[in-house]
Amino acid sequence: MIYGKDIHKAYGAIQVLKGVNVEIKKGEVVSIVGPSGSGKSTLLHILGTLDKPDRGEVTMNSTRIESLTSKKLAAFRNSNIGFVFQFHHLLPEFSALENVSIPAWIAGRKKKEVEAQAKELLQILGVAHRLNNKPGELSGGEQQRVAVARALINQPSIVFADEPTGNLDTANARELHELIFDLRTKFSQTFLIVTHNDDLARLSDRVLQMKDGLIV
Repeated sequence: MIYGKDIHKAYGAIQVLKGVNVEIKKGEVVSIVGPSGSGKSTLLHILGTLDKPDRGEVTMNSTRIESLTSKKLAAFRNSNIGFVFQFHHLLPEFSALENVSIPAWIAGRKKKEVEAQAKELLQILGVAHRLNNKPGELSGGEQQRVAVARALINQPSIVFADEPTGNLDTANARELHELIFDLRTKFSQTFLIVTHNDDLARLSDRVLQMKDGLIV
């Protein structure tokens, strides 16, 4: 489903990725682990089209990512990829329902259809009672659940998660772990997760260990 071939990336004189090869199959939950500075987040951002490799290829659903224009890349990203970050990046002036709906509105989908799907996702994620609340009125765990719903609204091929439990306490982190695997079962959802959380990594179908810019 997604392939990275011979991916290199440098920032100035620092070589962050040194020829990474990776394959993620549909329906897998894959974790990337390794020490800080090993290239985990850089690889995630390149596979997720948020950054470009200096050299190498990224293919998702038979589409060569580097061949797309900026406009086509943005449209591809919106319809094929969901993102969950350590800090949820919800827009503070909008309600939970509106935050979840925004990617679908950007895609040009009908408002009633989008809101119905957003409400369903918030129900599945256990925060339907919060749909009219703004992020500042939600707990950290609730905010992250809203962020997961937002990542799922366009039924993406894959969700990229960068330290999704890093800002949560132990109980909320455990709940989010369970939620990820429930979503994989319910939707055959694919996840690629950068994490320092050993419990989450152990639950994954595969663990990719990174060191010094390579998968080892």
